Amino acid sequence: MPVKQLDIFREIIVDNFAGGGGASTGIELATGLNVDIAINHDPDAIAMHKANHPETKHYCESVWDVDPKKACEGRPVGLCWLSPDCKHFSKAKGGKPVSKNIRGLAWIAIKWAISVKPRVIMLENVEEFKTWGPLMLNSKNQWVPDPNKKGMTFKSFVKSLRSLGYRVDWRELRACDYGAPTSRKRFFLVARRDGKPITWPESTHADPRELTVQVGLKKPWRTAAEVIDWSVPCKSIFKRRKPLVENTMIRIAKGIEKFIANNSNPYIVKDDRVMASFISQYHSYDVDTSNRYALTCAFLTKFYKTGIGSDVRQPMPTITARAQHIGAVQAFLIKYYGQGIGQPANTPLGTVTSHDRFGLVKVYGQPYRIVDIGMRMLQPRELFDAQGFPHNYIIDHDFEGKTYPKSKQVARCGNAVPPQFVEALVRANMPELCVKKYKWAVAE
Repeated sequence: MPVKQLDIFREIIVDNFAGGGGASTGIELATGLNVDIAINHDPDAIAMHKANHPETKHYCESVWDVDPKKACEGRPVGLCWLSPDCKHFSKAKGGKPVSKNIRGLAWIAIKWAISVKPRVIMLENVEEFKTWGPLMLNSKNQWVPDPNKKGMTFKSFVKSLRSLGYRVDWRELRACDYGAPTSRKRFFLVARRDGKPITWPESTHADPRELTVQVGLKKPWRTAAEVIDWSVPCKSIFKRRKPLVENTMIRIAKGIEKFIANNSNPYIVKDDRVMASFISQYHSYDVDTSNRYALTCAFLTKFYKTGIGSDVRQPMPTITARAQHIGAVQAFLIKYYGQGIGQPANTPLGTVTSHDRFGLVKVYGQPYRIVDIGMRMLQPRELFDAQGFPHNYIIDHDFEGKTYPKSKQVARCGNAVPPQFVEALVRANMPELCVKKYKWAVAE
């Protein structure tokens, strides 16, 4: 077999704040190349990155401790990607104290620009990154953003890049518009010093109701429903050893009302196997498990911010690094033929809300009775699929085969940038490095 030759003159690619590998995966899908250098201080993040990108040179240390010149060994840098920690900019942080050090991580871009002069620099963060400004001490002697100086540091950051010869532009993009089944919205900054224009990729997907989709110019948004594993058991909300808290029950009840009871077109899942186990407890005789009984109406409920959830036919809500933020709710229905068959009028849902009308719903004009309601948290694989990762991406063990707990899997997912974002940006701005478009492991 021919020996693979290393091209020492090829421009290299660096992924700062590499995390679990979302940016690296997008770069690889665009260029056909593993990123050459990946840097992250978190051993768990590096372990997952190594499992999926074994040819990359990994640095498990602070980005500030890595010497760009030594790491690059004289090779030219074509692309330097940066995804600095965003939680101290995010609106989800609210009015809580922030860290000066974490908010200042983006300055590492200037260090790389001075040291090795990457041809292109790309940075990803939350939308509030543009408000980056000086901090002030509050009445509790804690550092918080100075409301009178919003955006001042961001302007200085951009000015620094421009003074080093970079053209700079930024924009906010949504992952669902580029083929990821999540509505995640992110800020992107592109800086380049090769004289070429900065190009923003055209969206490839859109709301199914848009004319561009209906005439075939774009694909419809991918949905949460396609990444949910409907075969995973969904535990009844009424039969838990530890009852759900009242706010969660209220949120579920309101979701049932919006997405099922008062919805003329609920999302229906047909699953005889799941339905039989629920229906049988309400009958004293064998149950016919034909499709006329087997109906599950589903929606997603969120455990952050306000609101009651979302339709599974929409892209997945933004995924966070905490495991308990998105759950799937399923209302199990049976065909209603009168009082003698099916759930009694005092449906268990009465424990959630006083509105007895929840017991009986109409699906496409046919009466059904709710016999149980299940709720479960989404599994790590479902979340990674929703974030846009290929379905075969390794998430449950590291490069040595050591198993990851679910909490660490979810943390890697919530902190990751959807690969489709990165692939689209790299293809738009660096076509000379790109290869023929790959087919995603998660089918569209």
